[in-house]
Amino acid sequence: MKEKLETIKARYEELSRLLMDPAIMNDFTKIKNLSKEQSDLKEIVEKYQDLLNAEQNIEEAKTLLNDPEMKEMAELEIESSTNKIEALNHELEILLIPKDENDGKNIIMEIRGAAGGDEANIFAGDLLRMYTYYAEHQGWKLEIDHQVEGASGGFAQVECTIKGENVYSKLKYESGAHRVQRVPVTETQGRVHTSTATVVVMPEVEDIDIDIKESDLKIDVYHSSGAGGQSVNTSNSAVRITHLPTNTVVTCQVERSQLKNKERAMKLLKIRLYDQKVQEQEQKQGTERKSKVGSGDRSEKIRTYNYPQNRVTDHRIGFSVMNLDRVMQGDLDPIIEALTTEDLKRKLAGE
Repeated sequence: MKEKLETIKARYEELSRLLMDPAIMNDFTKIKNLSKEQSDLKEIVEKYQDLLNAEQNIEEAKTLLNDPEMKEMAELEIESSTNKIEALNHELEILLIPKDENDGKNIIMEIRGAAGGDEANIFAGDLLRMYTYYAEHQGWKLEIDHQVEGASGGFAQVECTIKGENVYSKLKYESGAHRVQRVPVTETQGRVHTSTATVVVMPEVEDIDIDIKESDLKIDVYHSSGAGGQSVNTSNSAVRITHLPTNTVVTCQVERSQLKNKERAMKLLKIRLYDQKVQEQEQKQGTERKSKVGSGDRSEKIRTYNYPQNRVTDHRIGFSVMNLDRVMQGDLDPIIEALTTEDLKRKLAGE
């Protein structure tokens, strides 16, 4: 680890010199990239310097052990610095774990009612409300891109964009099948039913290098619709794009302008196609997913929301909380923190 830290420190110092180089002062893109790289390394370098200082303090204290008047103070310094070194080594181990390059990005989230008919759609609506509350708590912005309402409420399908600080890092574990156990509003006998809704989380990737031929696209325009299906726009502003080779469909109706909706839909299409590509690669390289929480399979049952017992259980890590009512109001932090901690623990163990 020491060798790696020395390499990082040398690179950090090199970046400081480069950022002062008059030859690149007018190259905004290069300055931006170099500044970001230096910023990413700053915490590691600072903690490494603290580690070196603590080691130096121990060496200096050892020279005072034979001095009767200074011995007690030297022993306290050695003990204190030794404890500090242990803590710093652990912190540096964590910092040196390769970061997910998508952690700081916004996301596209898709929620669909799955098994359970009307109740599954109603639950999909409950999940959207839960994530909306959570986004509000985090100071994020959630925008609906497309929705297909269920006949009895909720959504057969709803897609949204969530923007803010480190959105993907907190919501990346939400992809998968969410199961609800409760008495549906449509149930007349008072029986508990089990239904599911699926969630897919995709990072919003900029400048995606995906070649899309115009001949591979089928583009439809229609009136935007709101709650209850009523038209909210008298012009054909909503846009649906179908990528024929993959049968991938994206729809956008959030903008008033057809052109803006088309631009946004094309961006969504690129993100979906890129995500499909990533999923295919990860399935082929299955061994690389071992350190991740869960299998990464989006059909995997990840969580159960049990209303009679007011319990939420995340099956990937065997974690339960007995405050489902608060979770549905957006109190997701305890679950997300438990998932993040377990993921980090597995990576540190080299699983």
